[in-house]
Amino acid sequence: MSDMLVKLYDLPEVRSLDKKFNAQEILIRVALAYEKYEVIEWVSSSFGKQWASECSVAFSLQPVSCFIATERGKIIGFACYDCTCKNFFGPTGVAEDKRRLGIGKALLLSCLYAMKANGYAYAIIGRVSSTNFYSKVAKATIIEGSSPGIYRDQLVKS
Repeated sequence: MSDMLVKLYDLPEVRSLDKKFNAQEILIRVALAYEKYEVIEWVSSSFGKQWASECSVAFSLQPVSCFIATERGKIIGFACYDCTCKNFFGPTGVAEDKRRLGIGKALLLSCLYAMKANGYAYAIIGRVSSTNFYSKVAKATIIEGSSPGIYRDQLVKS
């Protein structure tokens, strides 16, 4: 799996998503420090310890670099940036029963706009498994020769 590059100065608008989610009682927002353990526990149980480890880094940054999607106060998705490496988007995930509603798109764009506001011109999406999604939503392009990239020599579960 290769990395992808996004031009942060060429992002699509997201206003229409806000209206859609307000009608469904879904909120996309930055996670707050006091929510750290709830968010990390949800990420761990939904997507595994590796992603939870990366997500925990987001809570050590100011501002917190983790966005969450909630529905009536329950977490249904998350997305982080600047966790594995500076200028990297991810990890990100949406609850299985809430996929295909645009939540992943909203989380991705929320993070990318935050990265742009922090002064980045480009973002890297690491180890992409769904290149079509990132190409369509953020015009991301594959970085040639980036596999395995920074994810080489990973620890093996024993």
